[in-house]
Amino acid sequence: MDHPFLRWMDRLYLFTIWAAGTAIFFMSLIIPWGVFSRYVMGTGSQWPEPIAILLMMVFTFIGAAAAYRAGGHIAVNMLTEKLPASMQRLLSVVVDLLMLVICAFVVWYGTNLCIETWGQGISELPWLPVGATYSPLPMGAAITLLFVLEKIVWGSQAHRRIVRYEELAEGA
Repeated sequence: MDHPFLRWMDRLYLFTIWAAGTAIFFMSLIIPWGVFSRYVMGTGSQWPEPIAILLMMVFTFIGAAAAYRAGGHIAVNMLTEKLPASMQRLLSVVVDLLMLVICAFVVWYGTNLCIETWGQGISELPWLPVGATYSPLPMGAAITLLFVLEKIVWGSQAHRRIVRYEELAEGA
């Protein structure tokens, strides 16, 4: 039987994939609209650029969390592959601990950044606080932090779940 935390992490993983995919989908519609309205219609809508930037933030930071859980993040392992297996395991633990520290810092810093800039408005969209546009940064770092904790605690069991999940998705 699956642990409830792992089931919850699967749902969070699905959320990150859908959020990142939805963001890039709408971004691919909004950017051409901005170009069309400016250069063809000559009106130059003000809203496409800040909305596209917000969607890029969602795609980047929420999508990075999904990429980390799926093992699709950038890893330079040319040197580590040449090390003995025990040293590779030790470096893997060090990397996981460093990821925890970095994610915790980004959550703390990003949250402070959102709070400090929440009262500022964007000139093109005065209803949208600047802090809201920064919110994908701490959110993505918090989700990545959860995925790192999942990897540390459940290790290969969590990885097998992702591989099985991807196989089910390919078969559908």
